[in-house]
Amino acid sequence: MCRHFSSPSQKSLDLQPTGHAPITGLLSQTSSSHTALLFSCQLLLFKMFVQHIFSNTVSQTDCYINLSLPTASPETVRTKTIKNCKDPVWNETFCFRIQSQVKNILEMKVYDENAVTKDDLLFTVLFDVAKIQLGETVNLTFQLNPKVMTQILHVLYILTSHFSSLLQSREISCLEVLVDNRWTKKEPSVILHTLFNAGLCLRSRNLDVRLEFDLCTGEKNFLQKRKKFVASALKKALQLEQDLQDHEVPVVAVMTTGGGTRALTSLLGNLLGLQKLGLLDAISYITGSSGSTWTLSHLYQSADWSHKDLSTPIGEVRRHMTKCKLSCFSLESLKYYAKELKLRKQEGYQLSSVDFWGLLLEKALDDGKNNHKLSDEQEALSQGQNPLPIYMILNIKEDYSLSEFKEWVEFTPYEVGFLKYGAFIRAEDFGSEFFMGRLMKKLPESRICFMKGLWSNVFSYNLLDAWHSSNPTQRRSLRCTQHSTVDIEPSSSDRRHELETYLVTPECGIMGIIRRILTERVMVSKFYNFLKGFQLHNEYLQNKNFCIWKDTVLEHFPNQLTETAEFMCLADTAGYIDISYPPLMRPERKVDVVLHLNYSSGSQTLPLEEASKYFQKQGIPFPKIQMSEEEKKNLKECYIFEDTETPEAPTVVFFPLVNDSFRKYKEPGVERSPAEMAQGNVDVSTIFSPYCLNSFTYTGEEFDKLIELTSYNIQNNQHLILQALNSAIEQKRQNNMPS
Repeated sequence: MCRHFSSPSQKSLDLQPTGHAPITGLLSQTSSSHTALLFSCQLLLFKMFVQHIFSNTVSQTDCYINLSLPTASPETVRTKTIKNCKDPVWNETFCFRIQSQVKNILEMKVYDENAVTKDDLLFTVLFDVAKIQLGETVNLTFQLNPKVMTQILHVLYILTSHFSSLLQSREISCLEVLVDNRWTKKEPSVILHTLFNAGLCLRSRNLDVRLEFDLCTGEKNFLQKRKKFVASALKKALQLEQDLQDHEVPVVAVMTTGGGTRALTSLLGNLLGLQKLGLLDAISYITGSSGSTWTLSHLYQSADWSHKDLSTPIGEVRRHMTKCKLSCFSLESLKYYAKELKLRKQEGYQLSSVDFWGLLLEKALDDGKNNHKLSDEQEALSQGQNPLPIYMILNIKEDYSLSEFKEWVEFTPYEVGFLKYGAFIRAEDFGSEFFMGRLMKKLPESRICFMKGLWSNVFSYNLLDAWHSSNPTQRRSLRCTQHSTVDIEPSSSDRRHELETYLVTPECGIMGIIRRILTERVMVSKFYNFLKGFQLHNEYLQNKNFCIWKDTVLEHFPNQLTETAEFMCLADTAGYIDISYPPLMRPERKVDVVLHLNYSSGSQTLPLEEASKYFQKQGIPFPKIQMSEEEKKNLKECYIFEDTETPEAPTVVFFPLVNDSFRKYKEPGVERSPAEMAQGNVDVSTIFSPYCLNSFTYTGEEFDKLIELTSYNIQNNQHLILQALNSAIEQKRQNNMPS
């Protein structure tokens, strides 16, 4: 029996013309070529003959095998069930048409069929089809467990035919794989019978998904315009005699964390301090997560906000922060929420509690319905007049904790994209439905309130996330609940793109139940996955841009990565590390100085320390953070961390949220009078602080004190900021000196 399976289209090919340009994207897709030879690719027809024997089992089994090759077909095929047999033997043939330039992983799952309960998955074998090389015989033996032995043998022949029509643009090579059965009576085997086709498909470059790790054209143009503002601000702040040349202008960024309304208010105070120092124009990027995104999305509704007195937007936020929030739950408000949610569903979005959360934020922090959208913020960047805002979030999976699986996703007014895959779409297309890089169904762009709800989505955490967040040192705990994965046949050292062959055994009994309870996400925010229909390049693990963000348990299991999912599941970054650093660490942005403004609860140094460890593990240049326990207990207002041995590492100017000299000084160098000492008592660290995460309303005095404190901390450490900026300029000058 021979069954044929192929992709819905034979166009799901790789980006790279074979033997020509280097890989700029990791995802396979449809592209066009002017000549048939530029994009030659191989279509493989995969025929499988399986024989498997169980011996010495305790009881009789009703076994069958499921075979899946997701890169060839979404369908799963299966053998017949061998009833009541401890030594089942199958003799069946299945055919798959596959593309050799994508990563093809064959999944063979062995089940024990049950008439009453769910079939038992005994184990899974994951096999990289790239191990089958043309023109050679491969004899592989896999030790599955003491009772099971598997052997695979391939003999390959090549037959080629040609088509010259440019319209077909197709060169067909037929590769026939003959399989022989050579095993001893003591060693049961799995035999693969394989038939290959090689061909060339039409390609199209006009995709709606941008596949490259480089910055988009909009951001490049912005940076060119922004340099003029940065150079002018630095010349004035550092009192330079001459104008800075383009190659001398450093890229300076502000990195903020989450922290709810504390982050919302504190960031306003920090920006006010930078404005009073004349340094706002020296900033090229501002990144935010969770509560700090509320500040950015509010400011960027004004096209020239950084050149206006910030007391006006601060006053607006103060009015909302001090008003009673009970009206958010009035009957009129609930009717408004229901109407907006109904409209959002009609537009085609997947509703979740996060949408309701966004509407609550709108009611609490805005004056009525706000039609502002993320892409509207391009107006505030058109002349390079403001820093570029970047909103940070995580893509997660429903059945994994954040320590096991997360992918960094950035939002700018220009684009939304995955750092790891180098895949981006226009900001106005986020939420729309894509397939194979094409925009299939355009949805109206989300209003900013829904984006604020998404960027501060803390409702999608599971119990494992909560455990790891409360105790980051225990992120490797509870491994007993994970699947057992064993490398049963390492890849060849001379073919690094080949993946190992893995034997995956599901968690047993009670551990499986515990696992499902710990990883269940009750409320998940889902958006259409714009990577759907793409396939990973066969050599994706050799791409350095992919590898620096490769930090999940699924990197070697491409069939389970994001491009196979229908939806993206998105959550706040604070569940892993409360930072928004990753966009700034992209090599393409070349950030020289980062002002780290911390608003986290608990330890003020932990997010920075965790970030440093993470980047060092990923091989991303970043300063080492070394502070004694005594220093952590008595934090100062500002610290500078740098790596003098690694020029690519940015200088970090760290501002923890502390109340130190502000107790005695109301302005830098101006002491408080005895009557003013009470104004210096701002509790930002104890459990009795009015600025805790669950505080959504401040008194006027509490709001003003936090603004004054955070503005003062910036102004009082002007010398350290200028020191870091001056060092960055000197380093850029040295790096550009003629050798």
